[in-house]
Amino acid sequence: MRPFASDLVRATSHERVLIGRVRYRHRGWNGPREDAVHDARHALRALLDAAGPVPVVLVGHSMGARAALRVTGDPQVRGVVALAPWCPPGEAVGQLRDRMVAALHDPADRVTQAAETWEHLARASAAGARTLGVRMPGGGHAMLRDARTWQRIATSLTLGMLGLVPLPAALARQDHPEATYVTANQFRAEIDGGP
Repeated sequence: MRPFASDLVRATSHERVLIGRVRYRHRGWNGPREDAVHDARHALRALLDAAGPVPVVLVGHSMGARAALRVTGDPQVRGVVALAPWCPPGEAVGQLRDRMVAALHDPADRVTQAAETWEHLARASAAGARTLGVRMPGGGHAMLRDARTWQRIATSLTLGMLGLVPLPAALARQDHPEATYVTANQFRAEIDGGP
């Protein structure tokens, strides 16, 4: 996640933006204990205690994206950018109501399933979230191939959710009855201002 954080630091060098990182106390989700959720919630509280009531966008990868999606219900959280998220069937979506949720996923990911991510986004939309799924052309679960595209899209989405750059059209719409899906190339064309 360091390259993503570095990209955000560069993109916000003239803005007052604080970037934090979750340090997990235990490895893994750990079944019903859901250690990652508790750690993410603790990190969010620590950030808000330090910075005050500021708008927050959570960015997470895989299990970290699942934890971010779970804590998105906090009143200060505007949205979440989920990278190759782990979204098991039946995962809760009620906390995503009135939030922006964007997920980037390579359909060829062999660790987490893009189909489960798209299903999660569809249920989140039905629950009142504004959602966008970005089909990445490669990178697998580790997001290594074409890493720059993953970083660029994640940074653009994060800045848009914070109100620092225009949001993609799919997330800017207030009436968002169903999930919207685009390819990475379509997203790049929109943020670059042309086809």
